[in-house]
Amino acid sequence: MSHFAFLSDHASFLKVPTREAAPAMPFCVAGVAWDGAVTNRPGARFGPRAIRAASHMLCDATHPLFGTSPIGALADAGDLPLPNTSIEGMRRALQPAAAELIAAHHMAWLGGDHSMTLPLLREYRARLGRPLAVIHFDAHCDTWEDHFGEPSGHGTWVHEAFVEGLVDPACFVQVGIRSAAVREARDYVPDRGGLFFGARELRGLESPAQLAPVLAAVRERFAAHGMPPVYLSLDIDCLDPAFAPGTGTPEPGGMSTNQVLTLLEEWADLAFVGMDCVEVSPPYDHAELASSAAATFVWTYLSGRLSQAPTGAGAVRR
Repeated sequence: MSHFAFLSDHASFLKVPTREAAPAMPFCVAGVAWDGAVTNRPGARFGPRAIRAASHMLCDATHPLFGTSPIGALADAGDLPLPNTSIEGMRRALQPAAAELIAAHHMAWLGGDHSMTLPLLREYRARLGRPLAVIHFDAHCDTWEDHFGEPSGHGTWVHEAFVEGLVDPACFVQVGIRSAAVREARDYVPDRGGLFFGARELRGLESPAQLAPVLAAVRERFAAHGMPPVYLSLDIDCLDPAFAPGTGTPEPGGMSTNQVLTLLEEWADLAFVGMDCVEVSPPYDHAELASSAAATFVWTYLSGRLSQAPTGAGAVRR
């Protein structure tokens, strides 16, 4: 009876050990409890806590497709201590903290608003010595050049990553975009050679067979560029508000949970180096829909990475 999901004896993701207790685990999650750059509803600073709580319903965490469980290969570093009133202060503090974790683990980052992704990309770019491919799930293109008159925010990080050379423009992939935006912002990524799959063209496509053209296009693009290291950035508002009401800037007409899961499962063998899941805002959630989806996406990502690991290198199969 000590394993019931609702019991609060463990606060970590999947109830795994803390990083302090298990520093040698190959995988790790960490929370970035920051929402100082949101443009609408706040609350994403509570996202890491809610995602962790929702993950407890995954029980032994054995994935039904991959047959792996992150339990036994995963630690939780908790929420990183960061300033909460300055975006530049947050970013200056986050990058060195991320550097230590990235050097020791394959990381999954729990947000937090999307402005946190830029310092993470800076650190991955510095560590890997080359621009990254990025798969970006979102309702919003996040390519604006300013943040309602401010130089940076949660809707500018893609533009900043391109300008700073953190990403390979040809290997930047956007999925689920549908918000209002001027053409220059909406088409920023495809205009620079990247791939764009808007929510409209994904309507009604959920199975691997139905999504095969999308899956193949990304594989072919990455293969043509030497299979670069891939970073996954997943904004929960890529989902329709019916599936994820708990977010700061909901946009009707979005993706289904099934669509996102199919893509994560089918792309599991790509050369991922890390991921984040951002913009879960628990104060606006209903029945833990958004946090449960986020926990499931992070679990699916980790299980997929474990399925690709050689036996004895963190693959915990059940």
